[in-house]
Amino acid sequence: MANGVLILAELMDGKIAAVTQELVGAAQRLGAGPVSAMLLGSGVEGAASGVTGVEKTYVVDDAALAEYTTDGFTNAAAAVVALADPAIILLGQTNAGRDLGPALSFKLGTAVAMDTTSLEMKDGKLHTTRPAYGGNARAVNGFTSTPAIATVRPKSQDAAEGGSAGVVEKVAFDASGIRTKVVARNVAASEGVRLEDADTVVTGGRGLGGPEGFADIEALAKELGGAVGASRAVADLGWRPVGEQVGLTGKVVSPTLYIAVAVSGASQHMAGCSGSKNIVAINKDPDANIFKASRFGIVGDYKTVLPAFLAAVKKVRAEG
Repeated sequence: MANGVLILAELMDGKIAAVTQELVGAAQRLGAGPVSAMLLGSGVEGAASGVTGVEKTYVVDDAALAEYTTDGFTNAAAAVVALADPAIILLGQTNAGRDLGPALSFKLGTAVAMDTTSLEMKDGKLHTTRPAYGGNARAVNGFTSTPAIATVRPKSQDAAEGGSAGVVEKVAFDASGIRTKVVARNVAASEGVRLEDADTVVTGGRGLGGPEGFADIEALAKELGGAVGASRAVADLGWRPVGEQVGLTGKVVSPTLYIAVAVSGASQHMAGCSGSKNIVAINKDPDANIFKASRFGIVGDYKTVLPAFLAAVKKVRAEG
């Protein structure tokens, strides 16, 4: 009988990604049985000890999984599921998770809830909550099939603390079913912390008036040790790279601090940042929609507000 929670462990630069321990924490709080993990890839066995707070880590370490492919990772994950027989499978809402979640659910003949921000058990069944209608509503979904699969938005869950690494069990799978291969990879050049991983994000909107307005945005982000974001309008105008776009058609971020400068707060943009713990809005329009979602708001021209804001930050940091 299906029991327990299986999470997908991911690597970032050869080390266990932060979202992995967030998933472990979420799984532990569900109280739905033993928590286990699966680690898929090539040359990944040595990283299994970095997954803590689980009873067992299933490792599929195969040269055929050197690059992520939908069919390769789906087949590998299915092999683990056949052994673990979990009632619930949790994946991060990451590049891999958002692709693998639906593919795995189809292969297993079950359902998946995407981009969830809250998880709970009701009457022995998993129920998930996710933003809907551009973040203007919350949709609660239950499952009638097993295993229940959900992808979880990074930084929406408290990470598991402490605990030891579980027993490592190697799992073999049939690589003959892989029909695709990666022939090239183009990675966008970036400096500093990644937008998705940043604890602080400073985003500029079209109200900045031009690309030169991002000089102050960059200065503030650097001072706070954060990343620069942009609205879709800014990316469409070519003021900033598309890789910095936050929103429904861009990246979803969940930092502790999100500073929106000259951003109107359209629903499409809010879908990408509504999971932020604290939103600070700076806009000269007192009726801008962004103020409805912000914890703190400053009404004024960014050309006046930002220099003073930056000076105050530098003063506080200097004083320790």
